[in-house]
Amino acid sequence: MFEQINQLLIAVDDFVWGVPLIVLILSVGIYLTIRLRGLQVWQLPRALRYMFRNEETGTGEVSSFAALCTALSATIGTGNIVGVATAIVAGGPGALFWMWVAAFFGMATKYAEGVLAIKYRVIKEDNHVLGGPFYYIENGMGPKWGWLGKVFAFFGAAAGVMGIGTFTQVNGITTAVGSFFDPKKIHTITLFSREYSYAVVIAGIIVTFCAGMVIIGGIKKIARVSEIVVPFMAGFYILSCLIIIIGNIDLIPDAVILIVQSAFGLKAVVGGALGSIILAMQKGIARGIFSNEAGLGSAPIAAAAAQTKEPVRQGLVSMTGTFIDTIVICTMTGLSIVITNSYNIGLEGVNVTTNAFQKGLPFPTQFSSFLLMMCLVFFAFTTIIGWNYYGERCMEYLVAGQTKVVMLYRFMFIFAVFIGPFMTVKAVWTIADIFNACMALPNLIAILALSGVVASETKSFLKRVKTMEE
Repeated sequence: MFEQINQLLIAVDDFVWGVPLIVLILSVGIYLTIRLRGLQVWQLPRALRYMFRNEETGTGEVSSFAALCTALSATIGTGNIVGVATAIVAGGPGALFWMWVAAFFGMATKYAEGVLAIKYRVIKEDNHVLGGPFYYIENGMGPKWGWLGKVFAFFGAAAGVMGIGTFTQVNGITTAVGSFFDPKKIHTITLFSREYSYAVVIAGIIVTFCAGMVIIGGIKKIARVSEIVVPFMAGFYILSCLIIIIGNIDLIPDAVILIVQSAFGLKAVVGGALGSIILAMQKGIARGIFSNEAGLGSAPIAAAAAQTKEPVRQGLVSMTGTFIDTIVICTMTGLSIVITNSYNIGLEGVNVTTNAFQKGLPFPTQFSSFLLMMCLVFFAFTTIIGWNYYGERCMEYLVAGQTKVVMLYRFMFIFAVFIGPFMTVKAVWTIADIFNACMALPNLIAILALSGVVASETKSFLKRVKTMEE
């Protein structure tokens, strides 16, 4: 029964993440890059400055930095540790190259999302802010396109409660905890006709409780937790990966050559060069989008809550999220896996990255495993609370603000976190991929339709900034 369900999910995943969607996502990013004249390169220094400099006169619920941390809390998660490993195992080292490509053009897409989020957000009388793709579809493209906004909101709410926001994250946490504390599954309990380690069950209960305590506090509590945890966990993980990379610095040139060669099928073993390229592209781009969420339309939901009056300013801040998530953190993970040769020894999921940490860090293997486990726990936990916010805002739009329905969704979300550990690894990642694709399509249509607005806002803002600087 489980195998039949997995096969069905894989068939659907292969269809929605086929060549057409991959081409569409890259094409939107390429088009925006050309139209904005490579803004993600020449405006990156300004974007990084804005990231730490909040506006004092803007309107919103949280600071720009808090909004970015909320978005990063949802993006920096299992995708950076488990997702990169899964992509490299399935698509070869070349998958990392296609993650870079997707991230580079994705920065332009993420910028456009941030601009549109502020431009078309709705601020209620009590200063409650609502914004995201559903509002820039309805208010930007026009009321007749409201149905497309509802399509996005539906799949966004579904992705939150049944995919990227719950199952994948808590499954990653409990798998890591179980592998560390009970690797041989000596202490087990039978649930749903299958055996699970006590460590997995206990970890699942603890994560559910902690997530529930934060989620019930709403956006301001989520933002406060994110502002503290996200910078700390990202810095700690980057430092760990840097130790591996610096300790094996002589292997970096060969690793980079291998990544590029594999990306273009020059290291194909089975399926031929073309098949190898397509597989690397599919896995790299899918996991890249899963990790940084550029094009999905999730990040602008958080960006809309920022205290700012300048759409372009927040667009630049939003853009840094993709840079940090994929260009920095996913690269660290990928290089650690490739230089330690941990991707082709029969491991999958978090065990691949665990092996890289054990081989690469100059510490006892048990301590290295513990470090990675703690990074994964914090990464995935913040993703859970960040995606709850996304899902609730999508549900709020769908039901026109009916508080009881939104609260019901909140408790459904917490319940989904609770049952996440008991889902199979392949199934949860496949479900997440499917919902990601279904979210991306209406969002990408809206970005293309409103690209003229993004270009106009950008030109106006940069002209004013240049005048002020002169």
